[in-house]
Amino acid sequence: MKPGIHPDYRPVLFHDTAADVYFLIGSTVDTDRNHRHSDGKTYPYVALDVSSASHPIYTGQQRKTQVEGRVAGFNKRFAGFASPQVK
Repeated sequence: MKPGIHPDYRPVLFHDTAADVYFLIGSTVDTDRNHRHSDGKTYPYVALDVSSASHPIYTGQQRKTQVEGRVAGFNKRFAGFASPQVK
């Protein structure tokens, strides 16, 4: 390997702010922030909006309000197109 061209690989503390979960993972991400972890050591810190701890696909939680809103919007928009039933 050539010296001086590879990024520094070290443990980094990632924080999922939506689920308030911390992950300590090896990474080369560049950050200026540091945070003290539960083990008492200070690590480079990166805040995340979404991770596997908070994403609906990984947690199995679906947002029912959005689905119900879409169905209601569809029925409202196309209710006038239904043909009257002939007897």
